Amino acid sequence: MPKKLEHIGIAVSNLEASEKLFTKLLGVSPYKRELVESEMVMTSFFLLGDIKFELLAATSPESTIAKFIEKKGEGLHHLAFESDNIVDELAEKENQNFQLIHQVPKDGADNKTIAFLHPKTTGGVLTELCQEKSNP
Repeated sequence: MPKKLEHIGIAVSNLEASEKLFTKLLGVSPYKRELVESEMVMTSFFLLGDIKFELLAATSPESTIAKFIEKKGEGLHHLAFESDNIVDELAEKENQNFQLIHQVPKDGADNKTIAFLHPKTTGGVLTELCQEKSNP
């Protein structure tokens, strides 16, 4: 079962402009930028209290974020929930008839292992499960 809301993902067209906007809106600066090459996305993270906001900007027109923005425009992209055991949780969600986008977790931003559930089976909300990577 998910432990808590880990972050809110927001698709943006212009990362620099969006960072300025969210800095003004939230009253805090981003604490981290990170390129996720496998997803062709540059991320920027804000922390407000114990909630993180992840801005996602495409680095290629082929990225899922670019396609999302083309289809739906900028805005809420996903909700991410923290997991203690993402592999077991994916199996549980599949057994509960949730459609998995990722059968196997993969590397994500902010030192996380991630996997997504399809919005067709989650009430129209793209849902991410994430687990902190172990530090060797």
